[in-house]
Amino acid sequence: MAAAPAIQTVSLSKTYRGGVRALSGLDLRVEHGEVFGFLGPNGAGKSTTIRLLLDMIRPTEGQALVLGLDSRRDGVAARRRIGYLPGDLRLYDRLTGNEQLASLARLRGSVDPGLRDSLVERFGVVLDRPIRELSKGNRQKLGLVQAFMHRPELLVLDEPTGGLDPLLQHEFRLLVREVAATGSTVFLSSHSLDEVQQTADRVGIIRGGRLVDVDAVASLRERALRHVTILFAAPVDPEPFGALPGVRVQHVEGTVLRLAAPEPAMDGVVKLAARHGIVDFLSEPADLEEIFLDLYREADDGS
Repeated sequence: MAAAPAIQTVSLSKTYRGGVRALSGLDLRVEHGEVFGFLGPNGAGKSTTIRLLLDMIRPTEGQALVLGLDSRRDGVAARRRIGYLPGDLRLYDRLTGNEQLASLARLRGSVDPGLRDSLVERFGVVLDRPIRELSKGNRQKLGLVQAFMHRPELLVLDEPTGGLDPLLQHEFRLLVREVAATGSTVFLSSHSLDEVQQTADRVGIIRGGRLVDVDAVASLRERALRHVTILFAAPVDPEPFGALPGVRVQHVEGTVLRLAAPEPAMDGVVKLAARHGIVDFLSEPADLEEIFLDLYREADDGS
């Protein structure tokens, strides 16, 4: 029998009082050892999904399974095996960082002191000052340590790099790949497209409580338009380029032609450009942000 996935939801839905539909029929599967990015703007349903997975709230319809356990019936057993960093991290202001981690370690049990100390050093965590005196970034570092320090099988991280400087964001991404290499699963909820495209294996995109798409990061990029800038020796007529399937002429100025082209059309673009004197040719892939916006536009067109 195949092992159960790390996360599986079936028609998972949540309607709050007043008829506010926060999540609609979410069907999602996240495999063991995978880094799964869960992308969407604020209010899209990301935090509601996480709260349902962790049994902080109950679904209106559907089911969530976490590490093979029903999130409602077996919530306590599941949470023992999960590391969680909430997006609205709340710590005890009167405790020092060291006291806070010690308190959480007692509640958690089975914390690896060596790993804890290594994480503290790696992220430069301030331990000797009351939490009320710490910046948002230093509080976030405490949150990261408590999420990772017991070597959980599943990490659920909601906006994990908020307040961290770029060097620590890079260190966080390295840590995520390290734990995934040991077989742990990471469910990374974020509105930061850059963060997800540098970290995740697959991405789920959610909007208005509905899943827009799920795909590998590499596949999403392949589906996106490439940005092409061609510098010619003399001005050219842009119309033949715009007539190629899927190609959009974006800008023409003197001898410079800028266009957007899907991957399959690139051969035609190159052959057409080669009929003229080319001084320079630059082709760049779209980043995940553009892909994200394109998918949203497709969802709007289909509604």
